[in-house]
Amino acid sequence: MGYDRPGGERLVLGVPKAAFRPSPVFLGLVALFAVSGALTWNGYGNVRFDVFLFVVSGWLVSLCLHEYAHAVVAYRAGDRDIAHRGYLTLNPFKYTHPLLSIVLPVVVVLLGGIGLPGGAVWVDRHAIPGRLRHTLVSLAGPATNVLFTLLLVAAVRIGGQAGGPVEFWAGVALLAFLQLTASVLNLLPVPGLDGGNMIQPWLNPQWRRMYDLFAPYGFLLLFALLWNPRIGGWFFDAVFAIGDVLGLPSWLYATGLDQIRFWQS
Repeated sequence: MGYDRPGGERLVLGVPKAAFRPSPVFLGLVALFAVSGALTWNGYGNVRFDVFLFVVSGWLVSLCLHEYAHAVVAYRAGDRDIAHRGYLTLNPFKYTHPLLSIVLPVVVVLLGGIGLPGGAVWVDRHAIPGRLRHTLVSLAGPATNVLFTLLLVAAVRIGGQAGGPVEFWAGVALLAFLQLTASVLNLLPVPGLDGGNMIQPWLNPQWRRMYDLFAPYGFLLLFALLWNPRIGGWFFDAVFAIGDVLGLPSWLYATGLDQIRFWQS
């Protein structure tokens, strides 16, 4: 419920309405995504560079929306202060660790074609009652990735058959593959990641203390698991299998990965 406070500023549940407005940074990323997509479709300029901008900006937009999903569910669950921390403005520079949140995931996309979990919104868990609400806050981000995966795969399967530049659809297919890998990674029960945070509230006190001990090293643990040839092989076999079931052409997202490495042309 909204109301005006003295001075004319609009409040929503005691929070300035400006805290809910999309930031210029996010709107700029959306604009870059749309423009680079149009350039790719029309084959304007260096198409490989256009695909690079299209995929990277699209991936950054999805990272912002992933974290926004966490934030808005946390806000609705009881953490009102999350709005004051700027997380509801979709501004990636408000995240706890911009380097780990933005730079590292983009580098991993370019080098390995993996949708590494990014972003970091700090949630005041003490302000949120009930274990189920905590789980829903953690689930919101991966659910966003799953939704994006399905939408992008549908776009490739329907739109790709209608025709258009292969470079454009290769970029869309790569974005779908990145969302798929992010969905699987985020749902792994690794301490500190969304999948682990979903089950953390349900652990007994002894296991929860152990979980909290390893949670700050979740990213390192994830890298260690993926670096292991057997575990990494299982992960990619699972991702490729899911992609095949969804009907995502492997040759098309492989072409997209080749296209975004414009410096190799």
